[in-house]
Amino acid sequence: MKIAVIGAKGLPARQGGIERHCEEIYPRMVQAGHSVDLYARASYAQCCDRGSYRVRGVRVVPLPCPTGKGLGALFCSALAAVAASGVAYDVIHFHALGPALFSWIPAWFNRARIVVTCHGLDWQRAKWGRLSSRLLRLGEQVAVRHADSLIVVSEELHIYFREFYGRETIYISNGPGALDETAPGSAFTDSLALEEGRYVVFLGRLVPEKCPDLLVRAFQQLRPSGWKLVLVGSSSDTDQYTQTLLHLAEGDGNIVFTGELVGTRLAEVLRGAGLFVLPSKVEGLPLAMLEAMRECVPILASDIPAHRQLTAGGRGRLFEVDNLDSCRTELDWAIQHSRELSAMARSAQRYVRIHHDWERITQQTLEAYAQPAASRRFPAGAVLSGAFAEPLDNTSSLQQPVE
Repeated sequence: MKIAVIGAKGLPARQGGIERHCEEIYPRMVQAGHSVDLYARASYAQCCDRGSYRVRGVRVVPLPCPTGKGLGALFCSALAAVAASGVAYDVIHFHALGPALFSWIPAWFNRARIVVTCHGLDWQRAKWGRLSSRLLRLGEQVAVRHADSLIVVSEELHIYFREFYGRETIYISNGPGALDETAPGSAFTDSLALEEGRYVVFLGRLVPEKCPDLLVRAFQQLRPSGWKLVLVGSSSDTDQYTQTLLHLAEGDGNIVFTGELVGTRLAEVLRGAGLFVLPSKVEGLPLAMLEAMRECVPILASDIPAHRQLTAGGRGRLFEVDNLDSCRTELDWAIQHSRELSAMARSAQRYVRIHHDWERITQQTLEAYAQPAASRRFPAGAVLSGAFAEPLDNTSSLQQPVE
């Protein structure tokens, strides 16, 4: 098959779950004999002065895009949709709801099968303003109408599309990204004065919906003896929030901001952590948590459906969403009960190895490409009429644990 990919910033992956997802599945498809073109943002891609280039067999096609919050993603996705419409692809695969806003273009002008993967309900994310949230909601509705296959990465999202739109989806889980091998010793963590097993790690974009500020405040109130808090990640169109976060931790030598890490430095910091904490309000199925689980790092997370799915059966601990007291209490329990947490971590590691394997995920995605076109039951007129309705909060039907 000849496959086009739209919605990833580019390859190699530096930051972002979608980029890491694409870096795992598409080289595997190339190895299986398929051809993959990934349309990328020139501002993110490497070697863009020489035009297209290849990463592990995937042809990366950089496209010009403006800078600015949200503008680059939408403009680049629209340009990619137009460009892909003029090529004889078998499959055009959109990742995320923003890029899916333009999935109607190849659906109208190309014979390719249109596939959309929803990695999360992006219109719920706090970094987006009112108009941006509604455009993302419209992208969701366009995907429901025009995608031949609609893939979701969690059981929560599968339930959401069935109950809200009457649209059946294909559930294909995420998997953990491949971490680099690390040499004996811990040169980088030593340079940060981190003691193995004696620090809490947050890994993700510094954005409001991931709530790293809640974790910082809980850690500052608790002040666990001999422990540090390490925040790994950088801004994502959220410079003001990032500055607020840095100011909150200013002068606290036990809180370390590393910025964005890749390669052996990321692997070293994650593998040496005593506890991984993700306090998010909104997630699809977080790759960072899956990576921590695979590395046998104990998990503490907010009580949202995606986290319940991953930690069910004693694979981790949860605290109430956006609740400082609950976060601090559970953080204290985790630090004081290392033996119990270690048992949970081993269970989580086994679970990830069995249920979140990239070879299987790649094969399931290829099978989705080959399925008959879905019945699009969402009424045509409702796409535009409902696009600028108030975005929904998490519905009560999505709050039940999913095993």
